[in-house]
Amino acid sequence: MIGGVDVLIVLIAVVDHAQAYWSAVAAIAGSLIGCFLLFLIARKGGEAYLKRHTISPREAHFRSWFHEYGLLTVFVPAFVPIPLPLKIFIVSAGALEESPLTFIIVLAAARIPRYLFLAWLGTRLGRETIPYLRHHAWEFGVLAAALFAILYLLTSFLHRRHMLKSTLPIDPT
Repeated sequence: MIGGVDVLIVLIAVVDHAQAYWSAVAAIAGSLIGCFLLFLIARKGGEAYLKRHTISPREAHFRSWFHEYGLLTVFVPAFVPIPLPLKIFIVSAGALEESPLTFIIVLAAARIPRYLFLAWLGTRLGRETIPYLRHHAWEFGVLAAALFAILYLLTSFLHRRHMLKSTLPIDPT
């Protein structure tokens, strides 16, 4: 149900409460470094591939959509402690030349609360943490879908608002 790093954080939290948050910090650092390396590899290698294969209007539309909303597809699976595909979206973000700084900020915004929550939960529920997470897996799935929808709508609203402001004539008075 939950990933290996998640289980490790919980197990450390159960065994040694004092090390729970240190394990979360180590997991955050490891995740950021590992995902960023994959992002950079995809940025270097995927760039040429995508330039050759994103010629059609459909592919250009996908590229445009990903630049606008694609980092949501990185945030949601990185945030919710259920198995959702993440690597394909990291590769896509790198290959589609998303900003490295924005990518790291989005990933950190997802991983920090996830891993700290798991450390906290492990210290509170002890051995019942993993069964608790398994029992509530569908709720985490609903959370992931709702979170994506809310962030998508918010991003759309902000994008439309920005576009509206940039098309309004400037009053010279």
